[in-house]
Amino acid sequence: KTPGGNYADILNAIAHLVSELATTPDMPLGIGIPGSISPATGRVRNSNILALNQKLLSNDLEKTLGRPVRVANDANCFTISESTDGAGKNANSVFGVILGTGVGGGISINSQILEGQNAIAGEWGHNPLPIITSNFSERRCYCGRINCIESWLSGPGLSKTYRGLSKKDLTAEHIVKLYEAGEEDATKTLSAFFDQLASALSVVTNILDPDIIVLGGGLSNIKGLYVEVPYRLEKQVFSDHFRTKIVKAKHGDSSGVRGAAWLW
Repeated sequence: KTPGGNYADILNAIAHLVSELATTPDMPLGIGIPGSISPATGRVRNSNILALNQKLLSNDLEKTLGRPVRVANDANCFTISESTDGAGKNANSVFGVILGTGVGGGISINSQILEGQNAIAGEWGHNPLPIITSNFSERRCYCGRINCIESWLSGPGLSKTYRGLSKKDLTAEHIVKLYEAGEEDATKTLSAFFDQLASALSVVTNILDPDIIVLGGGLSNIKGLYVEVPYRLEKQVFSDHFRTKIVKAKHGDSSGVRGAAWLW
């Protein structure tokens, strides 16, 4: 497990991994991180690994490792992988989604990542969730905003929803197992999750209208998601028929790492 609270420990952990895995001393390194790199300063920003924020990560790693380093948003790395030879290989436009500890997104057009003028293209995780039912209270995200999509559709967000219904503090993995077993509060939690995910993706679809939406991260493995979400999403998209495919990542948990390698 990579340390999250101390920047020096993070650099040392990466250096240790590289020393174990690198086959040549000058092999370049690609790294995907939650958050993005500011085009103005070159510093990390908006990361839920707070120790990385405002750090010159690529520069510091190059000094520590003595090799070239490129750093990119982890959802962009995931999308590079899936649009190049994954689930979105033959699509002209791909919206890649990570649903895990955090929520991220990336956009690929003709197998090229769209970064945008501010290097935040696809960063839907910190848009406000379009729908909050009266059954749930507002949530403040670590970024300071209220009701960010990440606050609801991440693993910790799912746990909060379940806790609000059951008064029990369980992991997302445990809640999903209860849902699959038909437990009432878990079923209500996942029904809300499917509604919220469909609502969040409807905004992306109405603006970007991608050929395919590829899901990754631990919550992309939920049984029923690929039936429930398209059904609910079709009702919210401004079209007479919803044709966009919503599919699971071909390369699973390896996709982000594969995309980071393609930074070179």
